[in-house]
Amino acid sequence: MDFNWYEWLGLPLIIFIARVIDVGLGTLRIIFTSRGKRHLAPLLGFVEVFIWVAIISQITRTATGLPAYFAYAAGFAVGNYVGMKIEDRLALGKVVVRMILSDGGEQVAHALHEAGFGATVVDGKGANGQVKLVYTIVPRRDLPDVTGIINSIHPRAFLSVEEVRSSQEGIFPKDEGRFLITAQRKKK
Repeated sequence: MDFNWYEWLGLPLIIFIARVIDVGLGTLRIIFTSRGKRHLAPLLGFVEVFIWVAIISQITRTATGLPAYFAYAAGFAVGNYVGMKIEDRLALGKVVVRMILSDGGEQVAHALHEAGFGATVVDGKGANGQVKLVYTIVPRRDLPDVTGIINSIHPRAFLSVEEVRSSQEGIFPKDEGRFLITAQRKKK
């Protein structure tokens, strides 16, 4: 009896790869939808469904063995992971970074301003006394730089980071390193 390479290796590999692409795109679509990227989500949905209808539905009709089922499940799991990793690499959108500092709030804000980021400082009262709350909204791709600046001044700073669905006005760095101050631009 001959070993059936296609049934045990070829077909499962095709199913795995198609499923990784299909689910990876689906994961990106869901992330983009939740972030309000209305122009990307439908395009990814189209490609995702096209792959499903054209490739996976045809393949799964002929897949009857355990290797094909395993490849289908593994492709789904890996596709989710791949989709999230791609989205992390793209680093689309903006985040708000909130800091609660017992001291050094003005220093952190000044360092952020020097680096081209906007920052707002607010006085507050915490469980152990007076604190400074520092807020900044930055492109997500700049988050490592911003947290590096904060940690270099205040290594024990309490930080929270959240996605920002939309923002307007304010100080946001341009790619060339200059400031984009929309409020000043509108006055001209």
